[in-house]
Parts: sequence; structure tokens; C-alpha cells
Amino acid sequence: MGFSLVEELPKLVWLVIGVAGFLAVIGVLLFLVDAGPKKTRTEWWQAALFLSPALVLLILGLVYPVFRTTLLSFMDGRGTAWVGLDNYVRMFTQPQILVVLRNTFLWVLFGPVLATAIGLFYALLVDRRRFESVAKSLIFMPMAISFVGASIIWKFVYAYRPAEADQIGLLNQLIVWFGGEPRLWLLETPLNTLLLIVVLIWVQAGFAMVVLSAAIKAIPDDIIEAARIDGTSVWSHFRHITLPSVWPTLMVVLITISVQTLKVFDIVRTMTGGQYETSVIANEMYAQAFRYGELGMGSALAVFLFVLVVPLVIVQMRTNRRLREEQR
Repeated sequence: MGFSLVEELPKLVWLVIGVAGFLAVIGVLLFLVDAGPKKTRTEWWQAALFLSPALVLLILGLVYPVFRTTLLSFMDGRGTAWVGLDNYVRMFTQPQILVVLRNTFLWVLFGPVLATAIGLFYALLVDRRRFESVAKSLIFMPMAISFVGASIIWKFVYAYRPAEADQIGLLNQLIVWFGGEPRLWLLETPLNTLLLIVVLIWVQAGFAMVVLSAAIKAIPDDIIEAARIDGTSVWSHFRHITLPSVWPTLMVVLITISVQTLKVFDIVRTMTGGQYETSVIANEMYAQAFRYGELGMGSALAVFLFVLVVPLVIVQMRTNRRLREEQR
């Protein structure tokens, strides 16, 4: 199927009209706000005028899809017949979906914790060292790569060739050098899931390192100097000074990576396509809705993912608010 400009022209015209209309509304609002009184009575109306376009887009792009998806989660695969809680019952009883939930639990259990721990360790290791900026750049570099790009890189790392052939996968080549046999890493369950989590850790550790390094540098110098004068050990200094000081930031990093982990899709889709018992909720949601034609089950998985993410977002918002209040 090719792209036909003539056939798609009406859609493009409506797209242009929609964008132009949105820009026109913004322009009118800016004119009204600038032309009216500057303070007191009109402040509320000014805020309402500024927020109204964003609220409209929020309702159309987020609130309505959430409502529609929730409704579809109580319907059958075609989205026409009401089935009640059948999709949710299947989610927690069907072996295939249980494997998906198990994999998601492994991702959330190991990914954020290890990425944050590695980032914290590296931030402490290079803090106030001679080549600190260079060392940080090396571990932060994967953050510049998309999850798809990182997945392709690591797919080559895990690549398999028969023992008699030249290995193109770094991991199998190392094993062959040490006298072992090459293995199909991405086909071995549940090891393959853990190997996919390594990709997430490789990318997110740089983010954790940068944020936590900034928090470490924000510790007052007089506290550090007093601890040195008292002769505290490295472990005691970390346990009683560094860790309590960076704890709020540490929680923000951990929650942020946890939210990213729950929504992970690119890595699984690129490296295994969700096969060999490696699928996670986001990938299975896509597969059920768009590959198998099960709109009800796909929507139920989407709602379940939303329910898992929302509490983390709320905790993160409260933590950020607490940090801002403390900085004041």
C-alpha cells in the first residue's frame, strides 16, 4: 500500500485547519489578556483563558481515552458485547498473562533498584576526582541513545552463531575464548528476561548518576569537613551523612525509573518481540489489541498498567513538592 496525496488530502486539510484554529484561539486569548486590566479582578480569568486550550487538549487526549479504554476493558474482543469482569479474571488466571505479570514484576524489582544503586555508587566513586567530567560522560552516554537503539546494540551483544562459526556476539565470543559453548541467550527462560533488564539498567544508570551526583554536591561542605575531623570511616560517612542527605532525591530517581520500567515496550519489542516468555504488560497490551484483535483484554491490561503507574506518580509529585518546600 502506497501513500496517495490525493486520497490523504482531505485529512491533511483538516489537520491544517485544526492547527490553524488552535493557533488562532491562542492568539485571541493572548490579545484579550494583554488588552484587559492587568491585575486584581481579571487574574482568575487570565489564568482560565491561558489554561483552557491545555484543558481541552487534556480532556481530548487523556481523559476521554482513559474513559474509553476503561469502558472497552469490560467488553469482548470486538468491543461490542458487555462481558463484565471476564477480561480481568482472565488476566489473573490465563497462564500466558500470568507470565507477563511475572516478567513485569521482575522488571520493576530489579531494573529501578539496580540502576539507582549503580548510579549512586558511580556518583560516589567519581565525586571530586580529577577526571570526574570524563568519567560521568562515559556512563551518561547511553542516555543519548533511544531504547530501540540500545536494544539493537545489546541484541548484537547477545547474538548467537554455531560453535564452528565465527561469533558476532560479544558475550558468546567471550565464552568461546574461555573454552565454553555459545548459547542462545534470548531463548532461555527466565534468563532472557533478566538479560533484557540489563539494557534498561545500562541506559538509566546514567540518569541516576547525574541526578544523585548533583544531590551529593549539594551537601554542605562544613558537614563533610566536620565528619572528616571526627575521623569517620567511609561507610559511616555514607550511612550517616551522604545517604540521609540524598534520600529524598534517591526516592525521586527510584520512582522515576520505576514508572519508566512499568511502561517499558521498546526493549522487549525490538529484541524478542515478546516471544520466549519475555513479554511485559505494555507489549502484551499492544499484542492483544492490535495483533490478536482482543480489544477487551488489551484495554484491561492498559487499565491495569494505569492503576500501577498512578500511585507512583502521586508519590513522586508529593516528594517533589516536599523537596521544593525544603529548598525554600
